[in-house]
Amino acid sequence: MDGLRTRRAALLGGAGVLLAGAGAVADVLPGGPPLRRLLGWTGEDGEIPDVPAGPVTVERVRSAARGRDIDLVLLRPDAAPTGGLLPVCLALHGLRGNARTFIDMGIAQFLTAATRAGVPPFAVVAADGGPTYYTARDPQDDPLRMLREELPAWLAERGLPAPTGLLGYSMGAFGALRLARDRTDLRAVAIASPALHETWSDVEDSPSFRDESQWAANEPLLHTEAIAGVPLGVWCGSEDPFVEAARTLIARTRPATAAVTRGAHDEGYLLRVFPEMIRFIGARLG
Repeated sequence: MDGLRTRRAALLGGAGVLLAGAGAVADVLPGGPPLRRLLGWTGEDGEIPDVPAGPVTVERVRSAARGRDIDLVLLRPDAAPTGGLLPVCLALHGLRGNARTFIDMGIAQFLTAATRAGVPPFAVVAADGGPTYYTARDPQDDPLRMLREELPAWLAERGLPAPTGLLGYSMGAFGALRLARDRTDLRAVAIASPALHETWSDVEDSPSFRDESQWAANEPLLHTEAIAGVPLGVWCGSEDPFVEAARTLIARTRPATAAVTRGAHDEGYLLRVFPEMIRFIGARLG
């Protein structure tokens, strides 16, 4: 990320003449969005707060639904209750992520910062979901069933309630919306950079889905009526390749909060919007 900032700074440093009219040029030239990213017009990268992380635990548990051992990660804000008083939000990772990704992205620090700012505290749980958009491409590996049936029991064993909040980014946003169809007790769903697909042709070359029928049965944009009543927040960057799908989702579901602002499909954008997402969830779980 520092290298990217250096390249942006170098380009901007020698582009004083260009900048006055560059907005119009970037919009009409082929590759306009990549040019805006290079120029830094996708907004500032967010940063992990400089506050203590609360308790973080990582355990290996056996998932019969997935047919393997997986990581189960629990994150709490600093100085918050560690017992069953905390409500729980389930966090769903992206395509190349896993449960530990939320540790690396500083969610425990974001939770502490939010709590210090007056947001009611809550815990975050994450589990390895694999790369198949939380669908059972292989019938022997069903991450959605793991989340529905096994996760509540794992949490109960640890003195925590079943999740009533969902947070997901990219593929995890797809998974959060898919899981929300089956839950009537959710109090908050916050998604960022949602990897949604308006047609099968957009995703048919992906190894994540077995066939078109499986994709169609799970694609959130084809089932928006089932999530229209969910307390939903949607965040997406204007330079995100999924931004038009995000706008379609917003138009069809009329979420409680929706923000399409400068940003790309990257970690810098996620770190920028995580505080808003956590405030959205905490205000509804607390």
